Amino acid sequence: MRKPITDLIHHPYVPPAKFAAPQPGVFKASTVFFADVAAMRARDWKTKAGYTYGLHGTPTTFTLEERLCALEGGTECLLAPSGLAAIALVAFAFLKTGDEVLIPDNAYGPNKALCSGELANFGITHRLYDAMNPADLAAKLSDRTKLVWVEAAGSVTMEFPDLPALVGACRARGVITALDNTWGAGLAFAPFDFNGTGQGADISVQALTKYPSGGGDVLMGSVITRDERLHRALKLSHMRMGFGIGIGDVETLLRSLPSIALRYHAHDRSARELATWLDGRAEIAQVLHPALEGSPGHANWLRLCGASDMAAGLFSVVFDARYSAEQVDRFCDGLKLFRLGYSWGGPISLVVPYDIGLMRDPGIARWPHKGTLVRFSVGLEDVDDLRADLEQALAAL
Repeated sequence: MRKPITDLIHHPYVPPAKFAAPQPGVFKASTVFFADVAAMRARDWKTKAGYTYGLHGTPTTFTLEERLCALEGGTECLLAPSGLAAIALVAFAFLKTGDEVLIPDNAYGPNKALCSGELANFGITHRLYDAMNPADLAAKLSDRTKLVWVEAAGSVTMEFPDLPALVGACRARGVITALDNTWGAGLAFAPFDFNGTGQGADISVQALTKYPSGGGDVLMGSVITRDERLHRALKLSHMRMGFGIGIGDVETLLRSLPSIALRYHAHDRSARELATWLDGRAEIAQVLHPALEGSPGHANWLRLCGASDMAAGLFSVVFDARYSAEQVDRFCDGLKLFRLGYSWGGPISLVVPYDIGLMRDPGIARWPHKGTLVRFSVGLEDVDDLRADLEQALAAL
């Protein structure tokens, strides 16, 4: 007779099937069982037709991938441990020694650091281009260019580029385009179908850490495409790099995702109201928000996002040059509701001052402002309370 501990581990009970509830089931697994050796040998880890090992997918991760595809209009999705990991996955899937990648000068900083660090160590070169000048990108495309990153809106400085023109220049040369779509979140515009033209980026990357999570408590990224050939290359690199996701984080995303549109609208509405209010303040030289007239690339935003009339809850301001960087730092320190912290898309409003002079290449496009830039991520607090917080901190200047 078997001992109780063995019966406990090998208990034959299986719960009845077809359990239905608002949230999908959570399957935690590294090991996956097979009925027999033939089934083990026949199973293909590269498809969603079955399961082979937890690293290659469970019912829970497959469900999240499919829902993200529905959000962005893609057909294939892979999950990565962070937004930056998703960016790295794209780079390593399509670049090898001797290749070149082009990246906008106003792109997400860690992507630029990846190019100058790990990619350079592997003999992969990169060049920066002016995101607001499609001709500059077209002129820099060469036979060595295998990947081009585009981003809308630009990180920190919020310029909105002419995405169709940038992607069109790459498509004419047969170069893969990857879009950092974290700002748009699959809601502001369709990453694979700009303005209903059927043309768009080849790959869309998101930091799910931001709006899809919405809680400021998850690190995850996604890589989505409509191209089976590109997905196969990404899937192989994903396997070789051993990218895995904590199933608890997947559960959190599945619970948060249904409310993303409601939250995105709320962030957007409050951010525009505050940005418009700050635009009239004497302390502010310029407000940078794609949906505001006069902001760089506003016409591009209008063409691409006019139908949705949506923008993320982010904006930046440039303080008048009469205020020193130290004074602006004190302004940030004086805020009570806006907390100092990186990232965005969560319930709590955030603020970060930046030295743009250290972040941009003056040979690409001259930064026109002398004042200090501050980026705001607007959370879900009452907008009147946030305005009062800004007002008291401005008064202290």
